[in-house]
Amino acid sequence: MKYIFDEGECKNGEVAVLPSDLYESDKGYGFLTEANRKQEKRLSIPELNSGFDVYYWFYGMEITKIEKGACGCKAVSPYEGVIPCCFKCNVEAEGNYRVTVTLKAECDVDEGILFLGRRRMGVRKKFFKGECFKGTFLTNICPIIPRNYEDVMEDTSLDVTITGRGLCFCEIEVEPVQCPTIYIAGDSTVTDQSGEYPYVPSCSYCGWGQMLGAYVGEEMAVSNHSHSGLTTESFRMEGHYDILLNRIGKGDYCLIQFGHNDQKLAHLKAREGYRRNLERYIHKLREKGGKPVLVTPLARNTWKGGEDCYNDLLTEYQEVVIETGKALDVPVVDLHESSKDFILKMGREGARPYFFPSDYTHSNDYGAYLFAGMVYDKMCKMGLLKEHHVLPEWLPQDQEMPKPPEELKDVKNPMEEDLFANVERQEDILTRTESLEFVISCMHFFPTNVYNDMFSDVIGHETYAGTVECGVQNGIIPREVIDSGVFRPLEPVTGAEFFEFLVNGYGGRKSDTLNPQELLPEGFLEKKKISRREGADICRKLHI
Repeated sequence: MKYIFDEGECKNGEVAVLPSDLYESDKGYGFLTEANRKQEKRLSIPELNSGFDVYYWFYGMEITKIEKGACGCKAVSPYEGVIPCCFKCNVEAEGNYRVTVTLKAECDVDEGILFLGRRRMGVRKKFFKGECFKGTFLTNICPIIPRNYEDVMEDTSLDVTITGRGLCFCEIEVEPVQCPTIYIAGDSTVTDQSGEYPYVPSCSYCGWGQMLGAYVGEEMAVSNHSHSGLTTESFRMEGHYDILLNRIGKGDYCLIQFGHNDQKLAHLKAREGYRRNLERYIHKLREKGGKPVLVTPLARNTWKGGEDCYNDLLTEYQEVVIETGKALDVPVVDLHESSKDFILKMGREGARPYFFPSDYTHSNDYGAYLFAGMVYDKMCKMGLLKEHHVLPEWLPQDQEMPKPPEELKDVKNPMEEDLFANVERQEDILTRTESLEFVISCMHFFPTNVYNDMFSDVIGHETYAGTVECGVQNGIIPREVIDSGVFRPLEPVTGAEFFEFLVNGYGGRKSDTLNPQELLPEGFLEKKKISRREGADICRKLHI
């Protein structure tokens, strides 16, 4: 199927796309904007679409408009920043597809990026005014279990997204293709992370798996089944492995990278449960005709005190991956070695721009691009891939975390608007993680879906792990608690602890201080337990 976005005449079988064509499942093609995303639930799930969503202060607003330009169709917005232009179309069935995209620039575009599917990079380049670009890419379309869902969701649609103001769609041609596939199993450092817009690469979580396709090109399609918080055990138990295993075949690879979350569980120690699970993956994949490739876990930007004292938390898991590869004759991509060498070379501060702000485990788009290049380079050197081209380096830019426009600074998150007015289980005891959820919602902090492994009793795949991470990143959790390495997530929060969370959170949003006598009921600070209703009543007084 071929879609035409400019003023050219359509031939038989071609579809003329107008700016007013918003995607509908029955229609089968069109643009994806805030307008139609809020009309259909499936269109609001990033993993089933482009992988982009607005920042919370734009929730409920329509900030993207598709216009017809001199060169084709483009996205415009009254707000500053890079707004993605996403086109979505149905395909015949799941599988691999060859996608040929023609773009044209109405003006100079310093950095234009084309993404396929869930924010998987196809190409990144500078465009000059009037320049026409035509590129061909491979992509895999496959069912997925999205984050916070338990069931497999079928997907037979393709998303093509471009970023760069003034960059226009001219043509998109989609055709099924028979080609080998690189399947990926892993955790949050590998997964297809969603990105918010206006798009800022340094402030977007990104797993290296979603950048690998840019290097592999037309040699193989990439099918990334990694998910945040997963271990070698939960990847299988939650059903993600079955999706992969039921589709892999002869000529396909499966890259396997775990360790960040396994090390948090006693029964998944490197030389015990972790090793056994890797061996189990290897045997099952070989039974299906696939070729397993082990990848050592991505290094963290973790240091002890001074700049010259690196704290390697994953050495044992790296060693076990290498040992298992040798024992079972499986290729090993030692990403841990390459990424650690890079971090040591750059130093703590020099490596920081390649990770999400205030995060030392999860890369941003720049870091994911860099680490994907390391994986690709090692696969080429081992003869697993053919080195067809070398992509240019992507150097981080000095970019601040996005903030709401002045006129929207007081906008409340509509998803949290009624939390304190209609709190559920009012008489239940408020736990420490629930109290964090209250504070985060009360202060309108930006939630996160990753976890940085700082507490021994908080596991990455738990639903509250992102809440704890948000509490750490925004200074809500006191320093002494972080230093202790134990959070006690399901224990009751005391009145004093809850109030300290509130004070810390409020201090991050307002410059004035709190007066306990004006805010708290008598005796609140001495309480060993508080109810959800009591916590909600206080949050309602502070809601900003």
